[in-house]
Amino acid sequence: MNKRISPLHRLLALAIGSMVFAIFAPTVVQAADPPTVQSLADTTTKLQISIDTTWVLLTGFLVFFMQTGFSMLEAGLLRQRGVVNALLENFVDAAVTILVWWGIGFGIAFGTSAGGFIGTDTFFLSQLPGADGSYPMGAPGSTAAINTYTLFFFQFAFAATASTITTGSMAGRTDFIGDLIYSAIMGAFSYPLIVHWVWNSNGWLFKMGFLDFAGSTVVHTVGGWTAIVGAYLLGPRPGRTPWGTLPPAHNLGLAALGTMILWFGWYGFNPGSTLSTGNTGLIGLVILNTTLGAGGGALSAMFYQFFRSGKWDLVYCLNGSLAGLVGVTAGCAFILPWAAVLIGLTGGILVVLGIDLIEAMHIDDPVSAFAVHGINGMMGTLAIGFLGQKELTGGKAGLLLGGGFDLLGVQILGLVAVSAFTIAFAFAMFLGLKAIGKFRVDPEADKIGIDAYEHGATVWPDVYAVEEFVEEQQNHSKKPRIGAFEGE
Repeated sequence: MNKRISPLHRLLALAIGSMVFAIFAPTVVQAADPPTVQSLADTTTKLQISIDTTWVLLTGFLVFFMQTGFSMLEAGLLRQRGVVNALLENFVDAAVTILVWWGIGFGIAFGTSAGGFIGTDTFFLSQLPGADGSYPMGAPGSTAAINTYTLFFFQFAFAATASTITTGSMAGRTDFIGDLIYSAIMGAFSYPLIVHWVWNSNGWLFKMGFLDFAGSTVVHTVGGWTAIVGAYLLGPRPGRTPWGTLPPAHNLGLAALGTMILWFGWYGFNPGSTLSTGNTGLIGLVILNTTLGAGGGALSAMFYQFFRSGKWDLVYCLNGSLAGLVGVTAGCAFILPWAAVLIGLTGGILVVLGIDLIEAMHIDDPVSAFAVHGINGMMGTLAIGFLGQKELTGGKAGLLLGGGFDLLGVQILGLVAVSAFTIAFAFAMFLGLKAIGKFRVDPEADKIGIDAYEHGATVWPDVYAVEEFVEEQQNHSKKPRIGAFEGE
């Protein structure tokens, strides 16, 4: 049986322990180096870098997850016969982009600038850690206080988005090898060149004061113009509905899920572009403006379409939210919340009118990529020139806030330059693919469906076997149906 320790013994033990501590503690404290102002500053810097790195990686993961959103959105809006093709294209675009961005694209975008137009080094990320084990920071064209590899990953996630926008407009009739080729070209050259102009600290548009915080121009305008050029040169999908009537979506549930994922991913896209947590107020403003833009776009598109059709249209509401997000992306750090609402409301109206315009031009854009990304990317770029807050832009206010034409003029110049280059490059790239026979899929695919022809698969194999699908498509092709939308 254990004996109980008396209170007297406890007090004695406590007194002896206190005496030992009083004698030896000063010696232990004196043995350690006393902190200095410099050591405290170094520790603070290291801590800030660690926090910033974690922040950029987490937001980069969200941006990469947007690939899932694009996949689900496209799968939902396309018809059944092309869903497998769209899913594989979205998936493999990321695989292609990471390799070419590592080898060439990142260097062109953020390498040492040649005249403000193109990067000349930092290819293949071949830098090794220093003798002290420290890793290289930032890049020659970036002042971000994070290591090079973290910056590379975040920017790769953006690069993958640009080519994914393009696949949506060209879905259902693009040769798969052609898709691999143009995705590689975009990730290696056309997209990173624009990044260099706008986001490299020595880029010619950056030095002029052109503002695009998170990519309305760099990502969405580039992706949108490339997409519409490709869709125009490809021609429409087989069995397309009459112009002016959008083809029915294959699965609205997937489309809604994809859009919600994209909205969620935008909380990495825009706030992550701060590349730092040092200014928490700025992060809060960016998040608020992003959310207000999405809400405004969704509501204005939905109500505007209701007034036109008398129906509460889910697809237009989804596209409206994306239009608002695209529009506010450039200026989310340079405008006040009321301006974000205005941009979102404008984006929702523009996407509806943009879809009408593309239909009137007889261009088949299955997911309305140009109306969402191209038109609203340009609108968002110009909106800074009208609504930019001088306290947030670095000294220049927008035209409507008494700042004159200076900021708007730079925004117009940059937008024209980026659009002109992208359109010309897209025509050259796609006509080159056409010349080598790797642009539009074989005519047989138009008869039996691109999934069956290119992949030997159907998205619903347990419901609709691929053999049955091919047989039905062949029977359909023998019966002319003007304006019919085949292969649902």
